[in-house]
Amino acid sequence: MGPGAAEFRRVVDEVHRDSSSNPGLKVRAGIGYFFLGQPDKAAEVLEGCKDAHGRYFRGQALSTLGKHEEAALDFDEAIKLGENKVECTLRKAGEVRKQLKLDEAEQIIRSTGSEGARQAEYSYQMGCVMADRGDTYGAIEYFERAVDMDPHHQRALFALALQAARQGNDEEAIQLYERCLSKPPYYLGALLNLGLLYEDKENYAAAQYCFERVLRYDPNNEWALLYLKDIEATSSMYYDEETLKQQQKLEHLLSRPVTDFELSVRSRNCLAGMDIRSLGDLTKINEPDLLAGKNFGETSLKEVRELMALHGLKIGQNILEKSHESGGGNSDFRDLSPEEQAVLQTPIADLNLSVRSRKCMTRLNITTAGELCQRTPDELMGAKNFGVTSLNEVRAKLTELGMRLRND
Repeated sequence: MGPGAAEFRRVVDEVHRDSSSNPGLKVRAGIGYFFLGQPDKAAEVLEGCKDAHGRYFRGQALSTLGKHEEAALDFDEAIKLGENKVECTLRKAGEVRKQLKLDEAEQIIRSTGSEGARQAEYSYQMGCVMADRGDTYGAIEYFERAVDMDPHHQRALFALALQAARQGNDEEAIQLYERCLSKPPYYLGALLNLGLLYEDKENYAAAQYCFERVLRYDPNNEWALLYLKDIEATSSMYYDEETLKQQQKLEHLLSRPVTDFELSVRSRNCLAGMDIRSLGDLTKINEPDLLAGKNFGETSLKEVRELMALHGLKIGQNILEKSHESGGGNSDFRDLSPEEQAVLQTPIADLNLSVRSRKCMTRLNITTAGELCQRTPDELMGAKNFGVTSLNEVRAKLTELGMRLRND
């Protein structure tokens, strides 16, 4: 919050102190608190006011607080007191929709007729109805129409940013969130989401600014506090470029086919018969299993040992990794019922994870809940940008499915 915002807060507090016997000042103070990101204070100050504009902003404040039935009543009251009927009706439709009454909400939107259809709010509310019905493309079309009509329509920009992030268009999402936050009132959800996207781009200073700004408005916001801790932990990590180069070199070596190296015809044929194609495959099998292969004897084993040692590798050194790839671990999925197996096949996309957690799942090539529950907490925490916040989120989502991480 810059000097201008601090001064605005001082003025609003002063107006509020002087408003005890002046209803007009009370309305100004309440609206001021709303724009300062204090909807609870705004709703309290504007309660029972007889001013149309005041009731309109109280409806917005209540909506922000999730009190949708009360908000709808305030928008009705604002209409009675002379506030813009079409705007208030469209806002009321949004509160009805948030009570999961989609058909009723659409009827209210359409009741505004051609006058309503000329307003950006109409397109935004219709887009929300489409989104809640699962019509993503229809929703995006309406949201884009709303922004075309009003380039500063914050809620439409926020909705488009969410859709862009879900489709992996991070740069577009960042631009939309930035536009959404170009003027007050500032959406805390937009600040949190933008911070996560900045963090994913390794712009830690910008991410930290977003989370700290959330805490200026809501000092006890648990998500901002946790994300900020993750940022501080990340900023204290030592980035070893040489280690990264060595890791890339090792990955290249493990991917090399065994046919690239000098081996006897028997050894090559035996390895091919066991479907061992690369040096990486040799790190995921133990020596007894090799010897169990047809025609693979001590001579071939010695030959393979020497090949691996020449490159600083050992037979079976990554055998634990293979158990993960083959779906091993502490559960035999074949013993599960069809219903339980269906749960394991739940796509990660259906878990509605945060942007950060979804990115980490992609990096780890985890596509289903079953693959996720085969990972340990330590393995997940080793992924870039995956901190305690993301781990707790994943645990909560798996608990909802009756599952848990390996070793949890």
